[in-house]
Amino acid sequence: MARYSLFLGLLVLISCGEQKPAEAPFIDPARRTVIPIPSEPDTRPIIVAFGDSLTAGYGVNGGFSYPDFLQKEIAGYRVVNAGISGDTTSGGLARIDSVTRLAPKIVILELGGNDGLRGLPLASTRANLEQMIVELRKSGVRVALAGITLPPNYGPDYIREFEKIYKDLAAKYKLPFIPFLLEGVVGVPGMMQPDGIHATVKGNEVVARLVMQTLKPLL
Repeated sequence: MARYSLFLGLLVLISCGEQKPAEAPFIDPARRTVIPIPSEPDTRPIIVAFGDSLTAGYGVNGGFSYPDFLQKEIAGYRVVNAGISGDTTSGGLARIDSVTRLAPKIVILELGGNDGLRGLPLASTRANLEQMIVELRKSGVRVALAGITLPPNYGPDYIREFEKIYKDLAAKYKLPFIPFLLEGVVGVPGMMQPDGIHATVKGNEVVARLVMQTLKPLL
């Protein structure tokens, strides 16, 4: 857990109300993603980055999220950013159809952090993630799962069980697995925004390289 110490310490300040949350306000679970249609036909196979603010690129200018940098690494695929800041697993499940309609080859699933920060029941988070995985696989999609962790004031038992959700689902469905999406970013100067939660432009480049390592065998 040492590698997460700075990340977790800063999250404690946010969760205790000593700093305004960097996340957007709560997202209605019924909200649907509006995915832009390319101005010209793009027949490349699709990879969808499906998540919350870490995927959406909160706090950086358009074109500098980790999916944007991932696109530069994979010219033969079209990377679609389906991240919504503040989204939860229930919100993701409610908009899963917006992803499957794209008929993607691969989906990078990164959701659950906001569930944990709100102290939502772990059983619900697990069930929502599992249902999304099942729905995506039923559509013929290959799913890569990205995990995250929580601040220490949530207690070791809750944190352990929260992290276990990702490990268990990755093992059960034999998914390519990224245990911690911000590995190599948290605690590194210049990689994190002042809120201590979201990556900078430079940090998003590192996240993209980490994700690329997991995607390579799938391409």
